[in-house]
Amino acid sequence: MARSKATLCTWLGCPGLLGCFLLGFLAGWFTKPTDPPPNSSDVYQNVRQKLVADMKAENIKQFLRSFTKLPHLAGTEQNLLLAKQIQDQWKEFGLDSAELIHYDVLLSYPNEKQPNYISVIDDQGNEIFNTSLFEPRPQGYENVTDILPPYNAFSAQGMPEADLVYVNYGRTEDYFKLEREMGINCTGKIVVARYGKIFRGNKVKNAILAGAQGIILYSDPADYCAPGVDAYPDGWNLPGGGAQRGNVLNLNGAGDPLTPGYPAKEYTFRYKVNEGVGIPKIPVHPIGYHDAEVLLRSMGGPAAPDSSWKGSLNVSYNIGPGFADNSSTRKVRMHVHTNNKITRIYNVIGILRGAMEPDRYIILGGHRDSWVFGGIDPTTGAAVLQEVVRSFGKMKMEGWRPRRTIIFASWDAEEFGLLGSTEWAEENARVLQERAVAYINTDSSIEGNYTLRVDCTPLLYQLVYNLTKEILSPDEGYENKSLYESWLEKDPATEKTSYPRINKLGSGSDFEAYFQRLGIASGRVRYTKNRKVDKFSNYPVYHTVYETFELVEKFYDPTFKKQLTIAQLRGKLVYELADSQVIPFDCRDYGEALKFYSNRIYKLAKKHEEQLKTYKVLFDPLFSAVVNFSKAAAEFHRRLEQVDKKDPVAVRIMNDQLMFIERAFIDPLGLPGRKFYRHVIFAPSSHNKYAGESFPGIYDAMFDIESKADQREAWEEVKRQISIAAFTVQAAAGTLKEVA
Repeated sequence: MARSKATLCTWLGCPGLLGCFLLGFLAGWFTKPTDPPPNSSDVYQNVRQKLVADMKAENIKQFLRSFTKLPHLAGTEQNLLLAKQIQDQWKEFGLDSAELIHYDVLLSYPNEKQPNYISVIDDQGNEIFNTSLFEPRPQGYENVTDILPPYNAFSAQGMPEADLVYVNYGRTEDYFKLEREMGINCTGKIVVARYGKIFRGNKVKNAILAGAQGIILYSDPADYCAPGVDAYPDGWNLPGGGAQRGNVLNLNGAGDPLTPGYPAKEYTFRYKVNEGVGIPKIPVHPIGYHDAEVLLRSMGGPAAPDSSWKGSLNVSYNIGPGFADNSSTRKVRMHVHTNNKITRIYNVIGILRGAMEPDRYIILGGHRDSWVFGGIDPTTGAAVLQEVVRSFGKMKMEGWRPRRTIIFASWDAEEFGLLGSTEWAEENARVLQERAVAYINTDSSIEGNYTLRVDCTPLLYQLVYNLTKEILSPDEGYENKSLYESWLEKDPATEKTSYPRINKLGSGSDFEAYFQRLGIASGRVRYTKNRKVDKFSNYPVYHTVYETFELVEKFYDPTFKKQLTIAQLRGKLVYELADSQVIPFDCRDYGEALKFYSNRIYKLAKKHEEQLKTYKVLFDPLFSAVVNFSKAAAEFHRRLEQVDKKDPVAVRIMNDQLMFIERAFIDPLGLPGRKFYRHVIFAPSSHNKYAGESFPGIYDAMFDIESKADQREAWEEVKRQISIAAFTVQAAAGTLKEVA
């Protein structure tokens, strides 16, 4: 009290000081700017424009060059060093935090002392031909160490000897052709399949189901060489000595094979290695087309059934089993000594905390690990992620924060079965189910250079359309036109040709656990090939030693403008999801999608019209639920347009309904035989993990149903799956109704 009096007396005793203070205050008041402060929409526009304008193609180029200098396979020292480099840069860029999160998962590596290869043996067991032990290295990389030879991760060990059978792509329909129409039995044989069309793990599963002792995978020039293009390094085609690496698991969303459903931490119970989920029981090995030609040239047996079984090698593509004429006593021997071992992996998790809704998360994640240098897969995605983080970080350093929290993720061990992303999803599942708004994937940003490719939930259709209209197209001949215009012209949708094509989400990348298991709205965007003209699978040097920085710089994206465009689109998607007052989802597009996909599955069922009548199979409940969902969605958006934006509680209620609509399509029991795929509307195809299937429960129940022994039981399962789908859609409609 004494101190207060003394202070007061000091002021009263200094009228001159008090007068100066008042004079200065009044002068400042009357001379302040008369312009009103910028309103929130102006600030919003400035931030979103600056965010994109700050992204530079040259930065992406430098990140790509830096990240691809050395091999960085999951579980290796180099991949940990790269994780630490990314972590340090994220901290420099201004994120609130950047942490390394580790898991101990099952990985798979070739045996350095016992190389994997394939032999042709004579009747005495002598090896008269052996396939290559490694790929010839590209120029400039001759002295790089730690390049592992081509192998199929998680192959069983073994040295089986048997006659060879050519099984085309090794698809379900290829085995139907062999077994049901040609009378060829693969039991006890070694099969050889060309890469392409479906996920390699599905090829291995099909070989096991057919009774094969082993499977050899090769890349046929028909699928991995574009006409008129030279082999790398003179062009972007696959050289004859190149072989595609890749895992051959059938995890069905399980994550680490030894800890399915739970994070692979120190405290977690683990199955024995030989009990792991989805690990094949037969040897698998990849070879190049030069070696494949030697094996296929001597094949006996019947000719290929039709031209779709013939590739571009100078061979007849006879089926076998076994070799012809003078080689008829020869067999094939596989030598596979790959080891599986528990290894530590590291995700980098960066956080930019939200200012107003910090408990709502937008995740931008992509993997870092690669089979060798990862020139395209994944590093065109990792480089884009780095530039997006840099741009967001710069905005934060200048005083801006997003409305919602943004989580950036550099995943590890994607190539070994989406392990890093799945383990993190498992560890944080409870939190993510309550708080995650959306997941945007940032794997490879290019797999071609023709046009945009988008795979996403229907909730994101309108946002993607709107954002692509704001971004300039990088395509030649489309100067001053939008990305939307070039995309629409080059790849219109089959059904609605006035819109560009958007694909269903399948699997094959790190969005899987977030979309298929947790029901978080997800999407991915990248540049792709011309699907109408380019018949080669993926890009020719996929998962080989020839995926280098120079491949991208010289052939795929010399100006790095395509990758910059993807950075802008991914960045804008994250920004809009994180900073829009109302989450920019449109449920009405989900209603349209449900209508289309329910009609399509019914059309498929109508091929069995007699059985539908006999077993009283009705789709009416599903159609009714779809109509109800569409009505609920229309009514919801009508209310959304009228919501009081100044009432934070009202806005939050509507946002929560938007956030949870994807979650409403999740069945906690999962799909039959695939319990970690829980989305009732979309799932990876049972016959090709890469592709998405709609109403997968119904589709799988009807697949090849005419060959089922017990027809009544088979159609009862179809009825059960229709019931589950109808309930799920109806329940989802209920979540959109006005909150009581």
